[in-house]
Amino acid sequence: MLERRLERRLLCADLIRIEWTDGRGRQHEAAAVLEDIARSGASLQTDIRVPVAADIKLHHGPKTLSGKVRYCAFREIGYFIGVNFDRHQKWSVRFFRPKHLTDPGVLQVPGATR
Repeated sequence: MLERRLERRLLCADLIRIEWTDGRGRQHEAAAVLEDIARSGASLQTDIRVPVAADIKLHHGPKTLSGKVRYCAFREIGYFIGVNFDRHQKWSVRFFRPKHLTDPGVLQVPGATR
């Protein structure tokens, strides 16, 4: 899959709640694992397919981010969903801090040279 986010993604693992409306106007809700996050978007894993282009809300405790589903692909263990946040919505660690947040750009791999 082609990388489309320009800013650095931070790896994370946290359980969140998502909500979306399908093409028939029905509301849906599910649990999802937040896999990575950046200022403009996030990747999620869930066991339910979410339609591409659906408006979606990500709830982390009392905080909510709104966006649009850009892709939803089934891979061995579930559906992986890419979300672009709405223009007026930007994530920052000050907005909410996912559990197990890691910046892969600062990781040191044993035996690796720079």
